[in-house]
Amino acid sequence: MTLEEARAHYNFLLSLCIRKAESFGPMAFTFIKDQSFLDAGLTPDEQFNLLMATADAFADEPKRYGHKVDCLQRALELLAKTHYDDATLARHLHQEIQRLRTELDLYQAAIKPAQSGALASQADRHRIIIETDMPDYFMSIAQQQAARYFQEKFHLSKEAKIAQHFAGQVRKFEPDNTVVHKEFPGACAPFVQARTGGWYVMLPFDLKISRSPDDPLEAGLRIWYTKTGYSFPLRYELGRLVSFYDDQVLELEMTDPHLLFVSVAPLKEQNLGTVHRTVPSDMPFEIGLPRTYLNMASTLGTYVQIACNIKVWFDAGALSLLIQGAPDLHEYGLQGGAGLLTRTYATEKIGAYSGAGNQPWQQGLSFNFINMHLQLLPEVVTALVPANTPIFSLYPVVPRGNYQVEDARSLHTGESSKTAGL
Repeated sequence: MTLEEARAHYNFLLSLCIRKAESFGPMAFTFIKDQSFLDAGLTPDEQFNLLMATADAFADEPKRYGHKVDCLQRALELLAKTHYDDATLARHLHQEIQRLRTELDLYQAAIKPAQSGALASQADRHRIIIETDMPDYFMSIAQQQAARYFQEKFHLSKEAKIAQHFAGQVRKFEPDNTVVHKEFPGACAPFVQARTGGWYVMLPFDLKISRSPDDPLEAGLRIWYTKTGYSFPLRYELGRLVSFYDDQVLELEMTDPHLLFVSVAPLKEQNLGTVHRTVPSDMPFEIGLPRTYLNMASTLGTYVQIACNIKVWFDAGALSLLIQGAPDLHEYGLQGGAGLLTRTYATEKIGAYSGAGNQPWQQGLSFNFINMHLQLLPEVVTALVPANTPIFSLYPVVPRGNYQVEDARSLHTGESSKTAGL
């Protein structure tokens, strides 16, 4: 950037500042962070003016104080070289920097309170132990894919991150001005943590659930009659729908609104690691593995249950496990049935109970299963979930008996009686 270009940009930024334009802060901050701000030849006065104006534009939020201190510190270092050099102004800048640093320390102490004790050692942590016939995929590969999925989906651009720091004094309707675009989901820490903090179940192939028989995926198709309280598996043979169990011909049309068509695509993820699941030998592995999932699928009313052969062991006295549809599952036209695992699975065969606890690590632990229960959203005809897309999530939670919710008023002497009538 030449001096002429830098000065023209400087004058433009000051004009935005005078007009209190919302775009001034992000644009000025980007400029002062660029090396051309120092190298183009702007005078100390010009640099000082822009640093001070930028510092004033930051949102009045403690988490922005670090950048604001940086601007003021740079301005203080320039002050002696400018026409504004004055002991009173220097003292004011120094005091303002000290105030911001003190308040920043208070803010950081509040959001990261000191631990009441040392962090739990590895031996003291609650353990969640997973048994599955695809351990490498579910334990490692799927979790890496989930992290990549959320990173790519909610990553903030450099411009969006800069815009977070500023709150325009005067807002105007500028929907096409990307400089002031900052209201992104990825900018909300709880929103992001709700996604990155989970353990995810996904499939290494595409899954399609539809009310229509059109265009099923290539690796296999199954059909169910479903409605609230009842479901039944069907087959399509010789142009007619028949019972899955005894070939009874049923008087159902393919357009019946209670029909669900579930199909799977050939394997997309080739990096699966160890696979202990038995796959039909009369077909390629790329077809056979998705087909085994389809063959094990079932329905519960209007929900399709995808059994993943994931058995989870946990200390039910210390934690429960919340399993539910992944946070963004609705974007694919599906909703997941949420469930809270609080004890050992209640409807397993007796052999599972008599064999439970035989291993030393199983002592004192409960077990349950992580299956995916999927339902089409109302008015959605077809849902297609691509391979390696988070479908279900697992979150450890504190059991209900291990905590209580209290009214803060009860903790202040006399407050309850004063506010009881409100």
